[in-house]
This record gives sequence, C-alpha cells and structure tokens, in this order.
Amino acid sequence: MNEYTITVVATNNPAILKFETNHFILKNNHYQYNNIDEAKNSPLAQQLFYLPFIKTVYISSNFVALERFDIVSWDDVKDEVAQQLVEYLNSEEAVVIETESNKKVPVSLYAESTPNPSVMKFVANTILVPMTFEFKSIDEAKDSALAMELFHLPFVKEVFLDENYVSVTKYEVVEWDEITMQLREHIRDFLAAGKEVIAAKSIQQKKQDTPKAQLQNENLDDTSKQIIDILEEYVKPAVASDGGNILFKSYEADSKTVNVVLQGACSGCPSSTFTLKNGIENMLKNMMGDKINEVVALNG
Repeated sequence: MNEYTITVVATNNPAILKFETNHFILKNNHYQYNNIDEAKNSPLAQQLFYLPFIKTVYISSNFVALERFDIVSWDDVKDEVAQQLVEYLNSEEAVVIETESNKKVPVSLYAESTPNPSVMKFVANTILVPMTFEFKSIDEAKDSALAMELFHLPFVKEVFLDENYVSVTKYEVVEWDEITMQLREHIRDFLAAGKEVIAAKSIQQKKQDTPKAQLQNENLDDTSKQIIDILEEYVKPAVASDGGNILFKSYEADSKTVNVVLQGACSGCPSSTFTLKNGIENMLKNMMGDKINEVVALNG
C-alpha cells in the first residue's frame, strides 16, 4: 500500500492551487470537473465539491488542482484541503472510475500571439503539466508524446509547455495564418483523447530542478535564494503571460553577475534583451542594491 503525502504548490492563477502527490493517482488521463454533476465518475471530485468554496476540480496523474470561489482565501483553507486529500488517498478509494465512455476530455483551446513573432501560444482550459518543459528538437522530446507529434509537423522548430499552455516556435518558411488552425486542432485533439502529455518519470526527474527544489539546496547561498524568490514572484508571471519562462542558473559573487535561462517565447525574442536589461536587471538592482551588477541570459 502506498502512503500518500501532499505538497501544496501555487500557480500563476491565484484562484488555482495544486496539490501534488508523491505517488501517481491516475495512469494517463486527466479530467476537469466544473460541478458535482459532471463528477459522476470521480468519487474524489464529488467529495471535494461538498466544500462550498470549490469551483473547479482538475485531476491528473500526480496532482489535484482546485479552483476556488472568491469567498475564501487559499491561506485559510489549503491545509484543511490537503489533509482531506491525504485521508482520501490513503483510504484507497477510487479517484476516477474510468470507462470507455468517459475517456474523452472536454477541451477548449485558443491561440494567442506573443512578443516573439516566431512563437504562438496555445492556451487550454485545463492544466496540462505541473511544471515547465522545453524541447529544442525531437530528440529531446522523447518523454512527451504531444511534443513528439508536433515535431513531426515540418514547420515546428521548438515546443515549450507550461501549466495550461503550449508555446510553439515555427520556422520562417511559413506564416502563422497558414498553420495556426492546424496546430490548434492538432493539440486540441491530442488533449481531448486523454493522452499523457509528459511521461510520469520525466515529471519526477524534473522536480529536482524546480525553484522550490533549488531553495531547499543547502549549498545555495542566501543571495541566490533571494534572487530566485524575486524572479518567481515578480518576473515569472509576466514572462509566462507572454508564453515564456525564466530560470535562475547561477550567481557569481565576484562579478555580481546573475545568470538566467530564458525559455519558450522569451528565448530568441527580439525584445528579450531590452526586457532583460531594462526590466529584470533594473528590478534586481533596485531590490538588492549593490549585490547586483549585471544579468546575463545564457541561451536567450
């Protein structure tokens, strides 16, 4: 018998909180329930809807994400919800009763332009992955069935995945108005089929590289941890809205240089240098004083 524990993880949407599990609760599919009537095949979701502040329930392979109504703050109820989830999972009751008729997942998807003219962002109404994944080639995408399928399209250059969206970088041989509809339908059909976006083993490995894991690293100095906190709270939400991501790489105390990694739409974007110097660098200098001299993008 698996002993379940829960890790509470914030998302870019303050109304949505993720409750990550240390063992997998579903094999491949993911589900979204907007009310208790839709949750007939999920005893867990039905129980969660009895909490008066729950608006939407998302269940995936290794997490449950919950959207709340504005009547409460997550700080007031998250511990209670986490405890309820732990007790339910350890009771070995069914999370979702899967049948052939409910394997189709209702998915809506819309395309959104980004500051990078080579990148289009495809936003879903459901959570796709628990953390960011970037694939520069089909060889890197072996653990993502969705990215693998997209790379088989001749105009796809790079694929970036974050919580509820896919950013696709195209080659210059085509224009977006020629391929956007095809990409949108391809991604939507994949998600609606309930296929696994990222292999479970890859998610477990990637957890070691998350900002949360970095902050728990005893070898990381206090200045680096402060930089990570600032990037996570003030910078990451802004770049995520543009279809990209920023990761802390290192801090060089001698030169007072911060090295970061830009991903998704931010990588190679014509405006990324301006954003880096006039946005991120100035913010860190203002908030951390003479500890910061320069911010450098290692693969921008």
